[in-house]
Amino acid sequence: MLRLLGSPSRLCDGRSRREIMRIGGLGLLNAGLNLGGLTRAIGQASAATLPTSAASGSSFGRAKSCIVMFLMGGPPQHSTWDPKPDATAAVRGDFGPIATNVPGLSICELFPKTARVADKICLLRAMSTGDNAHSSSGYYMLTGRPHQPMNFENANPGPPNDAPSLGAMAGRLVGGHEGLPPTVTLPHRIFNTDGSVWPGQDAGFLGRSSDPWLLNAMLTPEGYRIREIDLPADLDTARLTRRMSLLDHLQDGLGALDGDSTARLLDVHARQAFDLLRSPAARRAFRVELESEATRARYGKTPFGQGALLARRLVESGVRLVQVNWYRALDEPPNNPCWDSHVGESARLKNVLAPPTDSAFSALVADLDERGLLDETLVVCMAEFGRSPRLDAAGGRGHWGSVFSIAMAGGGIRGGHVYGSSDKIGATPRDGRVRPEDLSATIFHCLGVAPDAEIKDPFGRPYPISRGEVLHAIL
Repeated sequence: MLRLLGSPSRLCDGRSRREIMRIGGLGLLNAGLNLGGLTRAIGQASAATLPTSAASGSSFGRAKSCIVMFLMGGPPQHSTWDPKPDATAAVRGDFGPIATNVPGLSICELFPKTARVADKICLLRAMSTGDNAHSSSGYYMLTGRPHQPMNFENANPGPPNDAPSLGAMAGRLVGGHEGLPPTVTLPHRIFNTDGSVWPGQDAGFLGRSSDPWLLNAMLTPEGYRIREIDLPADLDTARLTRRMSLLDHLQDGLGALDGDSTARLLDVHARQAFDLLRSPAARRAFRVELESEATRARYGKTPFGQGALLARRLVESGVRLVQVNWYRALDEPPNNPCWDSHVGESARLKNVLAPPTDSAFSALVADLDERGLLDETLVVCMAEFGRSPRLDAAGGRGHWGSVFSIAMAGGGIRGGHVYGSSDKIGATPRDGRVRPEDLSATIFHCLGVAPDAEIKDPFGRPYPISRGEVLHAIL
């Protein structure tokens, strides 16, 4: 931890060598806690170029913010949003359909709470990546760009697969609220079986300065404990201000860096982090324990449920895009982690996966609606792919990028609607096929950014934020 009172050996500016070394060893930003995890290493970033004329239509720019709920592992379309009750048992699985509050619309019986808010949800039943590998298909869904090559498992970030994530582009193009980051990912990154991080979760070629802020959150009975936000007990705001003054003093003495753009950017991000930590109002947005017991129970006291609740608090406070990951926790079974149900799918869905998702998704949609925020908050519940159409001998399903389903709500999206369909066994798109680039184009349209908006790559070349088509039929 950085100390203001050091050893008697002093440099010519009156600061101790130990103080300076501690600052340097903490990346200049770590004022006694992990600010480096918030601000990231500073990279070069270029400005976005928006079209001269905005797109028309009442849905354009309706959403002030977006919440992405990412069901890592790949939920089966048959036992979520696209039940196949007339198919054989090996196709339909052990669970049948349930009627919703929209006449003629059914979803899987494992989602009774979601069925009661179906009039606010749009189901896309012909989503397709054509990629059956978790990390490469996930990269496609999170960036709108196909991975090179496709079907590449345990892929890692880096060229040529360094397209910026949805969150990074949203932060760049839409901006944020003073005192808070524009985009946040919680409670952890998504990673591969070997522990390496998926590509498509950072700012890619835009540079680390545009990365979504990753919050490493731990759920406790009191709420989420976020080490980047929670000040240590012995670090009050007065001490934090003194540390900021020390950093200012150090930077003032580095005259050789006055013309260095990276150093200037470092100063900007240091101040952003300190401003967040010094602002009780900003830190308050991260405290789910301030919610009523009834509200917390409504979302479900699970990492995913409380993550959805935290996401609602963050967008209420001005964060533009929050991604809530169903991540691979330590207690996940090695052969069935997250939604990757290769063995005993039925028990896994009924006892572990569906109930927390049903509570979190339905509560988020209903809560936003009751607060008058759903119309300006886009909610997207998605994954990297779906599952194969037939159960195998182990009672599980394989990876399936040919067709799967996602759910959307709010922010200009047409509720109580189904777009696209799969064939009779949920194996291929029948009509209304949606590619990830079409999804990203639609998300940005709702956020008020036309798909032909451009950002610049490191070589100054124009880079359209999406090469897809806006799905006007669901708006």
